[in-house]
Amino acid sequence: MSEPEQAIGESELQAWADGRLAAGRRADVEAWLAAHPDEAERLTAYRAANELLRAHFHAVLDEPVPERLERFAQRSGRWRKAAAIAGWIAIGAAVGGTAGWELHALRAPAAVAMKPEAQVIARRAALAHATYAPEVRHPVEVGADQEQHLVAWLSKRLGGDVRAPKLDSEGMSLVGGRLLPRDPGPVAQFMYQNAQGRRTTLYVRTEGPDQRETAFRYAREGNVRVFYWIDRKFGYALSSADLEREELLRLANLVYQQLNP
Repeated sequence: MSEPEQAIGESELQAWADGRLAAGRRADVEAWLAAHPDEAERLTAYRAANELLRAHFHAVLDEPVPERLERFAQRSGRWRKAAAIAGWIAIGAAVGGTAGWELHALRAPAAVAMKPEAQVIARRAALAHATYAPEVRHPVEVGADQEQHLVAWLSKRLGGDVRAPKLDSEGMSLVGGRLLPRDPGPVAQFMYQNAQGRRTTLYVRTEGPDQRETAFRYAREGNVRVFYWIDRKFGYALSSADLEREELLRLANLVYQQLNP
């Protein structure tokens, strides 16, 4: 066991997930995670959930104290302190509860995750988008220059004909794609980007034989917008934190038309 591996503990792993790890330790921790894919998956899920939670609750910290509570607190310094503590406890409980819910959805077994199945697709697609869309150096596993290999590889892993739609008419070029694990089976993610660097991802997973087709549905998870649907063997979700709802809907319609000519 190497010296960096001996020294890395849960506190540093959590600091990495929170974006608080000292720069001097980042390379050691990331090397350790590269050698421990299960832990890398766990910490990546934490990081994605953290990003969604910050988007959900950031505004709460800037909200003014209601006037009646402010007047009440001014009558007693003790009550001001108690109110502040109570407020932070309430926020902490909400954040903690939501974090547990998000991670439970990410890791839930098939029997639980599919109730309701389409909503789970949206949540997991949003988490995957929040995890990989901000990446600068490694946004995808296989680049668009190897599109034929990428599509063949993902089709084999998902057990069906997976395709990467062409979105160039809307100014979106394929960046590439990757394989995502445990949903409960393999999942494909294609990433697209326009000239301004705005990104969208298409999340594709295999559905069970008893799943019915669904019309387009819209969800918003934190700052990530998602259009999702189930079509025969596959479930799809198109996600973006950069595009407005109308822009994303146009892309979703274009994806659907190409997958169902």
